[in-house]
Amino acid sequence: MTLADERIDRLHALAREAARAGHDDRARECVRLARRIAERNRRSLPRRFERFTCDACDSYLRPGRNCRVRTQDGHVVITCGCGTQARYPYE
Repeated sequence: MTLADERIDRLHALAREAARAGHDDRARECVRLARRIAERNRRSLPRRFERFTCDACDSYLRPGRNCRVRTQDGHVVITCGCGTQARYPYE
């Protein structure tokens, strides 16, 4: 595991804790910083990090709080508070 991967994991934990405590701006900054680190080091974000962040507004998604989760015909639809939708398949 490289230093970039460790920093991304740590920022994911910090974003989750900040969102849980209600500090949405702090969580958004952690998400933005993690994305910049991944881009700079040509790394992909972990799946658990990708699924809980909004691509449009960089919010850390908390179902029932700032996003809506629905299932439709073999995929999960996650709608952020900004209106952006993400679809992920499931079996």
